[in-house]
Amino acid sequence: MPVRIRLALHGCTNRPFYHIVVAPSKAPRNGRHLEQVGSYDPMPNYNGELLVGLNLDRIKYWMGVGAQPTVAVYKLLSLAGVMPIHPRLGLEASRKRAAPSGADSPPSEAEPPSSVETEKELN
Repeated sequence: MPVRIRLALHGCTNRPFYHIVVAPSKAPRNGRHLEQVGSYDPMPNYNGELLVGLNLDRIKYWMGVGAQPTVAVYKLLSLAGVMPIHPRLGLEASRKRAAPSGADSPPSEAEPPSSVETEKELN
């Protein structure tokens, strides 16, 4: 029976909350699981922090007996320092650095054309 470490959705409408669970790969997302090994709250709290709770001893045990983390859980584990950094995280970070941050910065004020220049163009 292949086993995965994955996210199980809990919470309510517009307020997701995830349990990090060890479950058979064929089980439904919120269905039967073998053990809950952590939790993840993707909504920032008042300090702008995303809260993650991990039972690292149990995660290492399950990975030692062959459990494979999903991509989302792998990213969380790599940010926690348990796994090497996922390649997609590097790509996302470089894309965000390269993208113009037009929404974050105030619009630059271009110099309005002076009336003297417009008069010269008309003549």
